[in-house]
Formats: sequence, C-alpha cells, structure tokens
Amino acid sequence: MKALAIIGHHNAGKTALIRRLVPALRARGLRVGTAKHVAPDVELDSPGKDSYLHRRAGAERVLVLSDSGGALLWDHEELATEALVLQHLGDLDVVLLEGFKRSSFVKIEVYRSGEPLAGLIPVLAVVAEGRPRVPDGIPVLPPDAEEVADFLEAQLLER
Repeated sequence: MKALAIIGHHNAGKTALIRRLVPALRARGLRVGTAKHVAPDVELDSPGKDSYLHRRAGAERVLVLSDSGGALLWDHEELATEALVLQHLGDLDVVLLEGFKRSSFVKIEVYRSGEPLAGLIPVLAVVAEGRPRVPDGIPVLPPDAEEVADFLEAQLLER
C-alpha cells in the first residue's frame, strides 16, 4: 500500500482533487481508499442513534451495516495515523488522505492562495493554477487529475 496525504489550506481544493483522482487511479486498475482528517470535536456518529448509544454504553467497536455499505466506529486515544491507515486500509494499492499534514506520509499540497505550505512542510509536489512561489525543485502540477495521476504513478506508485 502507498499512501499520499493531500494537504493545503482551508478551501484550497483538496476534496475536489481527491474526487477527481479516485476515478483516475481506479481507471488504471488500482484499488483506492481514502481517509479524511477532521477536528477532534466533530462527532462521527449521530447523537441519539442506536450506534451512538452502543458506543456511549462502552462498546469498543460498533459496526454499522446496511445492504449497501457500512462503517466501523471506535474511540481511540491518540493512536498513530500511520498504524490506523495500515490496519484498516493496508490491503489497498493506494490511499489518499485528506489533511494529515503532520503525518509521516508523503504529501502533495493543493494551493489556491495565501502562504504555500511547501517549504514549511516537505511535499512531493504542489497542485495549483498558475505558478505559486515554492522552493526550487518542487514540481508544480496543474489541477488536472490525469496529470496528477501520471505524476503519482511515476514518483510514488513505482517505488
């Protein structure tokens, strides 16, 4: 499994890029998963729902299932992101992580405005319209899913 964190400032276009990258990578025969970082105060389950009540009663894990999908919910104390991604998504070819800029995963920045993170945080490339000021040697890619997928295949997936 190869993992890539898609980082950037709020409203930079991270989700939009991931939404276009997933089908582009799947069309290349890759099994793709995603993970999204959210603030600690975001409730992942709906208060009052049975699954929420199961967790509040002390269940270590709650698996919510329907005929068409499911979700696994659990509480944890600062487990390493890398370990959780490997444990739950390690059987896939590539995992795109939205956020996780403090993780050890390889990162690509989606840039729209403000001060680029590239230079402050090590990144493999920057995805942007135009030419933002980034340190020398960091490629700037257009926000085109096929071009980003080509770059990822050459730089990350071939490793």
